[in-house]
Amino acid sequence: MEVDNFSVIAEEFDRRIKKIVWCNLTTIDRQGRPRSRMIHPIWEGNTGWIATGRQSFKAKHLADNPFVSLTYWDPDHEQVYAECHAEWADDAETKQRVWDLYGSTPPPLGYDLTMFWPEPTAESCGVMKLIPWRVELSSLADMANPKIWRQTL
Repeated sequence: MEVDNFSVIAEEFDRRIKKIVWCNLTTIDRQGRPRSRMIHPIWEGNTGWIATGRQSFKAKHLADNPFVSLTYWDPDHEQVYAECHAEWADDAETKQRVWDLYGSTPPPLGYDLTMFWPEPTAESCGVMKLIPWRVELSSLADMANPKIWRQTL
């Protein structure tokens, strides 16, 4: 079922990502091959944020191809697929806001980023913004009729 407004799926999207927390992120490497890894994004509505190393493989991959695919799955067979455009948010204000968002959100979604960086202005601290162009919510119960939202980027 196609939906024309994210608000139609927002509550269910939020419930699932808060329940599942970790997801698989796939990028395309410099030789055109997919590379997947587990990540822990935090979402504000339909905008996702990832705190990650600014010199990571993700950064190298995004330099050539800014599109990523995220997959959430749980043992109840509820899935969230988010196909996104990823971009770096390097301005100090956004980095501080996302840093504070991670720190003020209760676990398991939020956590203390000082485990990785001393402060948001650390050179190696990166904030990646995820802008979905397609979000799909599916489950074992509704495999034949997933809810799909799209936007033009």
